[in-house]
Amino acid sequence: MKIVCAPDSFKESMTAAEAAAAMARGVRRVLPDAEVLEVPLSDGGEGFLDALAAALDARLVSVEAPDALGRPAVSSFALTADGVAIIEMARAAGLEQIAPGDRDVWRSSTAGVGRLVTAALDAGARRLVVGIGGSATNDGGAGLLDALGVRFRDAAGRRLEPTPAGLAELASVDASGLDPRLAAVEVECASDVTNPLCGPRGASAVFGPQKGARPEDVPRLDALLARLAALDGGLAVAERPGAGAAGGLGYALMRHLGARLRPGIELVTETVGLAAKVRGADLVLTGEGSVDAQTLAGKTAAGVTAVARAAGVPVVVLAGRVAPDADVLLDHGVLALVPILPRPMALPEALATGPANLERAVATVVRLALRGR
Repeated sequence: MKIVCAPDSFKESMTAAEAAAAMARGVRRVLPDAEVLEVPLSDGGEGFLDALAAALDARLVSVEAPDALGRPAVSSFALTADGVAIIEMARAAGLEQIAPGDRDVWRSSTAGVGRLVTAALDAGARRLVVGIGGSATNDGGAGLLDALGVRFRDAAGRRLEPTPAGLAELASVDASGLDPRLAAVEVECASDVTNPLCGPRGASAVFGPQKGARPEDVPRLDALLARLAALDGGLAVAERPGAGAAGGLGYALMRHLGARLRPGIELVTETVGLAAKVRGADLVLTGEGSVDAQTLAGKTAAGVTAVARAAGVPVVVLAGRVAPDADVLLDHGVLALVPILPRPMALPEALATGPANLERAVATVVRLALRGR
């Protein structure tokens, strides 16, 4: 029997790799001789780097890169033998890296992401694959661009700090110093965000509050990004779907690096060759911390189901939380939705016992699958 274990991370409980391993243990408790494929996945956020690095046999490269607040930190990217660099922006400017009490969207920038891109170019990268979920920033990608040679200046020609606070007096954007190596590099971005840069559906209005923006901050941040795009000659790009991803990083990547934005799980499943791995399988197991109706909007479970459905292989989704409205997934190719908790328990206990609970739940699913054969 061939079973594919292709989960995302279970946030604050298991990485995608740990979840895949727990699933595999559950399968082997019932079927010790089964062919089990572990395929950890990501939709472009947490786990993106690890999933693609493992799939592409890429080596990790450590880089000194500041966090979103400019504090010294060490990050990393992955590089394949044929020059593909994998970058997870959340590792350099991620919200989870900043303690809730320290979050300050006005002082945050994507400079660390720019440092990762520069390091990848120095290492000989010819293609960049960038996951842009989970950001702490709302700088329109100014930090990234500054690190790559673009200059933001005030009316007196003084160079400005590439944070929303620092760009308050922005009068010009000079891209003449952009790293020329980028012209020969292909850039793809994994993002499920389709929001434009500005307006009621823009980066500031929709995502700013979760990064620490107060209600009175939102219109000011939105106006700042609109001004940046206007001075940058990028108003048309600012309207594109995905320009508002990662606080406007999507805008910067499309405007100056020629990036192509793709749904995260689509890019990841294609890159890891999930379709080939699923072919001939008897069952596919996937899951993440929580599933609900919004899972259909580009989340990992939906992406895995689409691939498995095309191959005619049944899919079971396991999760720490299965919302009532998640039943809509059953109309889109999912065979069953399985919560992994064996009993009601407090969140800290649920997170701590996640691997054991997932292993046990998978074993139960496999036993039921055997009875149905």
